[in-house]
Amino acid sequence: MSAASPTIVFDLDGTLVDTAPDLINALNHILVREGLSPLPLATARNMIGAGARKLLERGLEAEGRSIDAEEMNRLAADFIGYYAENIAVESRPFDGLEGALDTLAARGCRLAVCTNKLEWLSNRLLDELGLATRFAAICGADTFGVAKPDPAILRQTILKAGGDIARAIMVGDAGTDIGAARRAGVPVIGCTFGYTDVPIAELKPDGLIDHMKDLPAAVEALRSFQKAT
Repeated sequence: MSAASPTIVFDLDGTLVDTAPDLINALNHILVREGLSPLPLATARNMIGAGARKLLERGLEAEGRSIDAEEMNRLAADFIGYYAENIAVESRPFDGLEGALDTLAARGCRLAVCTNKLEWLSNRLLDELGLATRFAAICGADTFGVAKPDPAILRQTILKAGGDIARAIMVGDAGTDIGAARRAGVPVIGCTFGYTDVPIAELKPDGLIDHMKDLPAAVEALRSFQKAT
């Protein structure tokens, strides 16, 4: 596969995989241990997307608790330890994902992951779900030392996958994905089924899908536009 092949870069949580049940279970494990009440999945779902520390911060804020940096470091380490051991208990690929990936690969697309999850956790999750080998690169917030919406993480993910930024498309569910793509000059497809406190349509992605089965057509539409310009 040459660099001229299109590169489709995916967010992970809320885009490829419905990870909310396991992430919120890990959050609630910490909250309950700290003497706080667990949060309902429906309430906490949209807190996901900016990494473990931000999820913890949001969860604690919802319970009216603020902590200093040292305590946050302790809780974040405990959260990651618990989550790593329970990373794929309930997490599942979104419906239609594997068929969409098959179609994109058959059309010559290179696939990659760009997430604010830690790289080793991302690899562990995707490996446990049997998806890891589908991606030419799996990059997290610690891979290059920056996180979305910084465009550097997206650009570097594309390059690590062996792709060309001018022939890349981002697929994500939240403002961090839209922001990274816009700043990197990469068109972006928004997923309406993910985790975001702002409806993804309001962020005006270049394409919008309600189900993974619609992804190949959305990618083809953007690729046709890229070729035309």
